[in-house]
Amino acid sequence: MMLTKRQPGLCCGHCRFFKRATIMHHDFDRQALKKAFGGFPSGVTVVTTCRGETPVGFTVSSFTSVSLTPPLLLFCIDKGSDNIDTYRDADHFAVNVLAHDHANLSNRFATDMENRFDGVDWEMSALGNPLISGAVSQFDCTTHDIVDAGDHLIIIGLVVALDSNDTTSLGYYRGRYLELNA
Repeated sequence: MMLTKRQPGLCCGHCRFFKRATIMHHDFDRQALKKAFGGFPSGVTVVTTCRGETPVGFTVSSFTSVSLTPPLLLFCIDKGSDNIDTYRDADHFAVNVLAHDHANLSNRFATDMENRFDGVDWEMSALGNPLISGAVSQFDCTTHDIVDAGDHLIIIGLVVALDSNDTTSLGYYRGRYLELNA
């Protein structure tokens, strides 16, 4: 892993600037790193697509907007995920931002259940992606790009349709769910 450290220096007699020096770090304690990342509160989503006729989905907290023009977003998926091939090969997917009362859905889609959609209220989007009923926001996307990044893939989607409401979102912070109120 490459990290850049800034070192002070002088560019002229009147101002200070920082030179970049590259330092190599290889041995991070994985649990300490996860704990540090967990200090950043995030929303909770379920990213969905289909494998043939079968709906698939998994819980994602590593989701963010990328661009307004064009409308792009991204999510990250572990290369060790059972669904990695499905999402890597998918031409489209949906991101469902979970509502404050959807902790059970987050847990359901975070497990290795055979059919995570059993008993879940959802409908198929125009692109062929499962949209979870009651989600705060739903982004129907085509796959724009996939970036290889360490032990994850970053999947970037072009938003082609969306729906949103004013329901309170589900949040996740330090291993616990919370309501994200305005």
